[in-house]
Amino acid sequence: MRSIKKSLFTVLTFVEVDTRRYFRDRLAIFFTVIFPLIFLFVFGSLNSGDNSVSFRVALLNKSDSEIAQQVVKQLKDGGILNINEDATTLEKAKELMIKSQLDATIVVPEDYGTVKEGEVAPSGQMEVIYTQNNDESGAALASVLKDVSSKIVPVEVPFTVKTEQLNSKSLSPFDYTFAGLLGFAIIGMGIFGPINVFPELKKMGILRRLSTTPITVWQYFLSTMISQLIIGVLSLSIMFLVAIFVFNLNVVGNWLELIAFLVMGTIMILGIGLALGGWAKNERQAAPLSNIIVFPMMFLSGTFFPRFLMPEWLQNISGFLPLTPVIEGIRLIATEGQHLWQIAPQLGMILAWTAVIYVIAFRVFRWE
Repeated sequence: MRSIKKSLFTVLTFVEVDTRRYFRDRLAIFFTVIFPLIFLFVFGSLNSGDNSVSFRVALLNKSDSEIAQQVVKQLKDGGILNINEDATTLEKAKELMIKSQLDATIVVPEDYGTVKEGEVAPSGQMEVIYTQNNDESGAALASVLKDVSSKIVPVEVPFTVKTEQLNSKSLSPFDYTFAGLLGFAIIGMGIFGPINVFPELKKMGILRRLSTTPITVWQYFLSTMISQLIIGVLSLSIMFLVAIFVFNLNVVGNWLELIAFLVMGTIMILGIGLALGGWAKNERQAAPLSNIIVFPMMFLSGTFFPRFLMPEWLQNISGFLPLTPVIEGIRLIATEGQHLWQIAPQLGMILAWTAVIYVIAFRVFRWE
């Protein structure tokens, strides 16, 4: 009993030492707290804005008819079109389209809304001009113009469309991105933390001196793990606060389950950092090896863009990377409200990787 208390006292002592050292290291604070927040603000600003459809267009009205005026007013007031007032001629509009400053140009001809010879009702044909790389915008604008015209002059349509709303919400772009940003933060503190500290301690001869004391590898690993978890809780808590109060993140899952899952994922990723930092003799060995391991996970695990955009064969391979189940699990709990027992595949892979990684970490660790 006394030996257990002594071992725990040793662990807690090193936890205090490691934590204090972290808060004195401004560079470590920047990369584990500030750097992920910078990414959060960048990607949050890109993905949490107004998701309504908007087109940058030039609107050239050559008709004086009342119907043409009504259609133009509807287009301006509809909120779908962002009309460039400087493009007053077709030549100027084409110049802006070539520079990608406009998506398309809408031309209302002189005879639009007039009754032509031999006809009993007003008619007309607006023109949508667009470049080759904006064909989708051109097709969408054509649909918008037909809808606006039909409201001004109703036409009987023999076929209709029925709509149905699902009783569930889809993920917003920011909801999807936030889970990846959390994974990016976990990589930063779990891998780069030990990699930056261990080689430096070896260079200074501190670990060599520790090896002559009664402290064991598991005690040192456990103390490092606890101190990194304290730092991780701080960093992730700040990210959640910013995401909720600045970017309106809505966590629909159970907070306790989410915290437990984040702790498990962080412990697994931290094992990679312990293995790399414990094996490397100096920074020259640690840096390239860490990049070889970190960058594939960063770009193939869904950190910055969804995995479903990848080819199927690449999705199958990236599904086995350690970070992939972490990001998927965060996303399933936080934004889809699933429980831990519903994400058994992700949990199983995390537990399997944790066992493999820590076996390797204990075997390759060296005090100098």
